[in-house]
Amino acid sequence: MKNKYKYIFLDLDDTIWDFHANAKESLRDVFHARKLNEHFEDFENFYRDYSKKNLELWTQYGQGLITKDFLIVERFLHLLQQIGINDPDIALQMNTDFLEILGTKTGLVPFARELMDFCRMKTLPMTIISNGFVEVQYRKLRSAGIEHYFDHVVLSEAVGTLKPDRKIFEYALNLNKARKEETVMIGDSFDADINGASLAGIDGLFLNHSEKKYELPDNVTEIHSLKDAINII
Repeated sequence: MKNKYKYIFLDLDDTIWDFHANAKESLRDVFHARKLNEHFEDFENFYRDYSKKNLELWTQYGQGLITKDFLIVERFLHLLQQIGINDPDIALQMNTDFLEILGTKTGLVPFARELMDFCRMKTLPMTIISNGFVEVQYRKLRSAGIEHYFDHVVLSEAVGTLKPDRKIFEYALNLNKARKEETVMIGDSFDADINGASLAGIDGLFLNHSEKKYELPDNVTEIHSLKDAINII
């Protein structure tokens, strides 16, 4: 498998940029700035409730069942309603505050920088493919000081289709003038990143952060650290 790949496609959130840790820090900042500690038992309960609802909404968004505008309001309105506040405008402002803070966070997934440095050393073009929102994804890259690593950033909002739709992967292939046989997709979402790439005929490296077992397509390798990706590509 050594030297098989000439083009590297990467998810951003929780593959390169540590969304889990950075989002938790950002939510904690919003929680205290809004004095929500006066209404909720503690931040950890608030965070668990938010995370559960946010995951549910993102799943629906990825399936095309809800809009971005609904998602960004509902994930906070759901929490506000628990303390007797049913005001979408306040929920929207909380989301704005959250995204503003989120874009300043710099935490990376372990071995992300080593992987990017390795790809640069090998002159392997890297492309981000993300379902994240345009207004925050570029800020994440700049704040973390990693924007310069990437030849292209492909965002679903700009392309008009979400992962796992094969069209977004085909768009990235065309952008790079790459053949699918010489390309690999590295991502932490089995459904969005790995199945999507596999449907487009692209090999996958599945960064599995959990202990959950998956039935992998033939062209997918499961890894548990980006250090493993360095050894494969």
